[in-house]
Amino acid sequence: MVRFDNPDTLFAPTTQPEASPARVRRTKPATPTMRSQPPVFQAFPSWAGFEPTAADTAAAAFLAAGVGLALLDAGVRQNPPSAAAWRQRLALQAAVASAKLLRLREDEGALRDAIHLAVSDASGPAGRIHRLWRALATGEAAIDADRIAAAAQLVDGVDASGLATTLHQVAAAPGDPVTTAAQAATAVFAHIPGPEGELLACWAADLVLAIRLRWKRPAPLLLSGLLKPALRRGATGRRPRPDEADWPQGVAHAYALACAEAQGLAAQLARRAATLLEVWPRLRARRAEQAIELLLADDCVAPTGVARRAGLSDRAARRLFERLVELDAAREISGRSSFRLYGL
Repeated sequence: MVRFDNPDTLFAPTTQPEASPARVRRTKPATPTMRSQPPVFQAFPSWAGFEPTAADTAAAAFLAAGVGLALLDAGVRQNPPSAAAWRQRLALQAAVASAKLLRLREDEGALRDAIHLAVSDASGPAGRIHRLWRALATGEAAIDADRIAAAAQLVDGVDASGLATTLHQVAAAPGDPVTTAAQAATAVFAHIPGPEGELLACWAADLVLAIRLRWKRPAPLLLSGLLKPALRRGATGRRPRPDEADWPQGVAHAYALACAEAQGLAAQLARRAATLLEVWPRLRARRAEQAIELLLADDCVAPTGVARRAGLSDRAARRLFERLVELDAAREISGRSSFRLYGL
């Protein structure tokens, strides 16, 4: 079973040999027991994330998708410390693709700000869409009416209970995981046509795929792959849609492309997480381990948020992240002189 999250406390203390009471001394806190070496991700074959053409068959598309998902499964099975940050980075990519699908103006930076710098949950359509994907990447791989209702808030008048029942039936039916994910998307699109329906169809497909692969948590993949220029067909440049006959083949193509990029991202974040854990003992800030936990658990963090959650002053949190950047253990990703955001 794929394990995306660390089963134990992130920074568990090392086991020390017992000493007699007369010799017990106060010692420096133990360094994290998590491995600092990045996991080994197998090389992704070039043909698995291939650029699809009009001559490709459905069998070739499903073969590429199967190889991509198998390699991705093997990589995340190693349970790297950066797994949660990886899923949230995929959620951000899905939110960017959603903004393009719905023709919203927000880019990647604006979508980040809508979550990490928002003063309230009412941060507009872009913030709600980003939260939709973040919730998918954080929650368990399971279907229930409340979850469907929360996701369907983007559209009015959706029968969440009936849609949840339909998705349960699709997920339990026989078939390969990619075909089942495509069928889930078609079922959602039949209930909710239009661009919002496409978005929720891809959301449901990723959820059902995770259930069929027995992943603990879903990884947002389909929509980012589906909007790749390589999947646009013919003179019209249309992308595959859930109500078309060749939709399952398009889904297989999209997962093949998305898995290739997702594995590259996973390897990159795993190396950066290893660097972060290597420099941890050199940090002098109190409660630095809590800040590192938060950094490993998300796409990015704001120093003010870390200060509040880790019990640091705002100044101490800013200095901590400036030090991490100096040590090449974190990156400043907002490109601003104020209201900065930091991530792996």
